[in-house]
Amino acid sequence: MSKIGKQPIAIPKNVTIDIKDVKKGDQIWHSITVKGPKGELVKEFWPVISFELKEDKLFIGVKDDTKPELDHNAFWGLARALVSNMINGVTEGFSVILEMVGVGYKAQVKGNTLELSLGFSHPIEYLAPEGITFEADKTVITIRGIDKQLVGQVAAEIRAYRKPEPYKGKGIMYRGEKIRRKAGKKAAT
Repeated sequence: MSKIGKQPIAIPKNVTIDIKDVKKGDQIWHSITVKGPKGELVKEFWPVISFELKEDKLFIGVKDDTKPELDHNAFWGLARALVSNMINGVTEGFSVILEMVGVGYKAQVKGNTLELSLGFSHPIEYLAPEGITFEADKTVITIRGIDKQLVGQVAAEIRAYRKPEPYKGKGIMYRGEKIRRKAGKKAAT
């Protein structure tokens, strides 16, 4: 039994949830649509998961399946966490803050494009996917959106342009991230 999966999800008053069955091949998957003040998210879930809406709570369970190679408790807990993140996203939204450290490193927003100067011979332009907004204040970038997975993916892609290096600590890092510093050649001899 999943400790996370068996906990019901409280649904706020300004959020509506719609559960539909979708046929894929010979299996019936579940499509969950969550609508709130910030937008709408849709996600499909596995056939082994069951959803039950009672009053203002969503109960998630596991159907009895004859495939022992699958760990149903893992799917159960994951489904509960994903639906909970969808509800949080449409009510509050998610954000990730990146900080740039380095001489001449800066960022600016032009429409829905983030332009980065990272010491290369050319500026890097990153086009925001649908549902993502950027805010830039010279060396601080804030990424906002309602889909937690998409916000994290965009932050990771931007960070990959200049990962923090351990000798001088230059690069793009998450706010609060600790960079383990190494001694250079001078300290080694």
